[in-house]
Amino acid sequence: MENFKKPSQEELKRKLTPMQYQVTQENATEPPFKNEFWKEKREGIYVDVVTGEPLFSSQDKFDSDCGWPSFSKPLEPEHVQERPDLSAGRERVEVRSRGGDSHLGHVFKDGPAPTGLRYCINSAALRFIPTQEAVLAGGCFWGMEDIIRKLPGVLETTVGYTGGKVVDPIYESVHKGDTGHAEAIRVRFDPAKLSYEELLHYFFRLHDPTTLNRQGNDIGTQYRSAIFYRDDAQKRAAQKVKAEASASGRWRKPITTEISPAGTFYPAEDYHQKYLQKNPGGYTCHFLRD
Repeated sequence: MENFKKPSQEELKRKLTPMQYQVTQENATEPPFKNEFWKEKREGIYVDVVTGEPLFSSQDKFDSDCGWPSFSKPLEPEHVQERPDLSAGRERVEVRSRGGDSHLGHVFKDGPAPTGLRYCINSAALRFIPTQEAVLAGGCFWGMEDIIRKLPGVLETTVGYTGGKVVDPIYESVHKGDTGHAEAIRVRFDPAKLSYEELLHYFFRLHDPTTLNRQGNDIGTQYRSAIFYRDDAQKRAAQKVKAEASASGRWRKPITTEISPAGTFYPAEDYHQKYLQKNPGGYTCHFLRD
């Protein structure tokens, strides 16, 4: 996990509004229905207003009618810590950011499936970063994710399956090539720091796009090279960057990367997520080429 350092109290008093300081540093609660993000609908990431530590995703945000932003789970569990809280005269579970130790709110067991949880969070503890999303396939998703998650501007990565014909596929079936899905990675990124075209240029550098249905020792349609576009702008960008990669002289053979409309993305099983971060030295056939 990246080291998110908490600023000094003097700096916090300068950079935070009075409400932000009272909530994050003094465990206050802002008024319901009169805060910045309780009705926020845009796609993006919510980070700790103190440190910038990623905390929650718009994909996990839901309307709970409680007057504060509500999420069914943290973006990355290791960024959020929970503590017993008896301050209101009853037992609750407080939620704090791990890096900044900021008070965020509380978590309750009355949320939607599948977690059944409601993280009730103060808007004043959060900063919102609008994001874009890309879905890419280029061989075993372990190696792709390990490189892409480290790129400047990348906020969230999830490995999974897409492009196939089976609903709710599992690894055992995808691995056999029975479902038509590709092992893929969903990337959420800050377009102010990393453009979609720049991300695609990295994509064509980190795998071999000329080996049809193959990457290293991994063979099968599940290991194909593919860009799954979400709109016409992404389609045009994918075609442009693919043409540039073909003309670059880096590859001796024709590029086989397919450019297809994005369908349903199914997150892979938990043990696949951040696999090489959890298992340093594990198998990968991906590296960034010059």
